[in-house]
Amino acid sequence: MVEFTVPEVDYTRYTNRQLAAVPLAVLAVALLVIGGWYAATGAPVNPGVDFTGGTELRIATDAPQDQVAAAFDSSPESIRSVAADGTYVVTFQAGSISTTELEQQAEAAGYEVRSIDAVSANFGSDTQLLALGGVGVAFVGMSILVFAMFRSFVPSIAVVISAFSDIVIPVALMNLLGIELSLGTVAALLMLIGYSVDSDILLNNHILRRSGDFYESTARAMRTGVTMTLTSIAAMVVMTITATLFGIQLLTAIGTVLVFGLTADLMNTYMLNVTLLRWYKFEGVAR
Repeated sequence: MVEFTVPEVDYTRYTNRQLAAVPLAVLAVALLVIGGWYAATGAPVNPGVDFTGGTELRIATDAPQDQVAAAFDSSPESIRSVAADGTYVVTFQAGSISTTELEQQAEAAGYEVRSIDAVSANFGSDTQLLALGGVGVAFVGMSILVFAMFRSFVPSIAVVISAFSDIVIPVALMNLLGIELSLGTVAALLMLIGYSVDSDILLNNHILRRSGDFYESTARAMRTGVTMTLTSIAAMVVMTITATLFGIQLLTAIGTVLVFGLTADLMNTYMLNVTLLRWYKFEGVAR
């Protein structure tokens, strides 16, 4: 049986500024990417069909992609090839063409229509408002709960900042990788809030509420927290690869967002959060 051992980090070799510099720099770059994307497109991340409305057509054919696009009177917004089952997922903007016309044109071109999914623009807009509102409410609720648990500003804000960064970094990478915001990726962001709070509260409890000095407590928390996070990352990598091979776009997007978010959580928890807690214990009000 393979045994996984979390190595102990000698935090005494690094100053607080050195530890905090990397996660803060990554967060700053992520915010710049999101801000630049918003300035260029009017949205912090590209919304998918779930939120903008539109029609997604799945057809089976071995024809080249440009030939598939030419089969329809209306230009597709995107065409994605699914090599595992020899199909294309063709997306059209809301109102550009009816589902009946799409099906007729696909069949006239000799393509087998596997499925058609349509979302109206109004319904998509309402869904987007509800989904993003849910993320906001979850984040605010988490922040209130954390402040109620620790009743101290620095340990609480450390958890909140880490959770915020764990969401911002994957969103920036979604823009760079062309992953659209959908109900699936919103669910992934909600899961990241839970993952982040879990690892950060574990660290805070070990350092603030258990016996032992700061570095012993940090090592204990890392043995549990790093193992849990790496196990989750491995599971998400397997899911992402499998979903990609079988053309399950939703699971691919969810897995990708979670892999990046959990990786960011390792950095934020054991560099940024540890830095804030060390300052709090040795130089701040807890001194």
